Amino acid sequence: MAPRPRPWPPDTAVLRPAAALLLIYPHAGEWWIPLTVRGASLRHHGGQVSLPGGRLDHPDETIERAALREAREEIGVVARGVEILGRLTPLPIAVSGHLLCPVVAAVPTRPVFAIAADEVDRLIEVTVNGLLHPDAVGWERRESSRQPGLVMDVPYFEVEGHRVWGATAMVLSEFIALLAG
Repeated sequence: MAPRPRPWPPDTAVLRPAAALLLIYPHAGEWWIPLTVRGASLRHHGGQVSLPGGRLDHPDETIERAALREAREEIGVVARGVEILGRLTPLPIAVSGHLLCPVVAAVPTRPVFAIAADEVDRLIEVTVNGLLHPDAVGWERRESSRQPGLVMDVPYFEVEGHRVWGATAMVLSEFIALLAG
C-alpha cells in the first residue's frame, strides 16, 4: 500500500518516535478496527483517516504506553482490559518528521468510545473482512507534497466514503498480510 514511486524516506535517526494503536475487537460476529478522521485544523495530516496515535511525551515512555495513552486521549479507549499483541514494522513519516511504531492490541468487547473533538472529527469503525474485500483497494494519481513534480500512484482503502492511504494504509495492509499468512 505504499505509493509508487515512494519518495525516499528520511534518515530514521533524525525522526522523532511516535506510536499508533491498531486495536481489534469483536462485535456483531466480526472483528473491527477503529479509525479516526483527524481534525481539519491539526498541523499535520488534518482531515486524513488515521489510527489513534501521536508522539511519545517523554524519553521514558514506551511505544506501547504512548499508543494506549493516545487511544485514551483521542477515542476514549481505557487501557484496562487491552491486551498488547505486538508491534508492526516502524514507518518513517517524512511530512511530520516521525518514525511511526504501530502497536497491535485487542479487547474482548467493543469499547465505549469517547471522541476528543479537538483532535478527531469522526470515528470510523471498519471490519477486518471489509479490508480483505477485493474492491476495498483503489488507486489514484497524486503529486508528492515533498517533491513537487513527482507524480505517484497512490493506493488506498475505500472506507465509508473516505480514502485511507499513506502510513495508515500501509499499517493496515501489513496487519492483513500477517493475518493471511
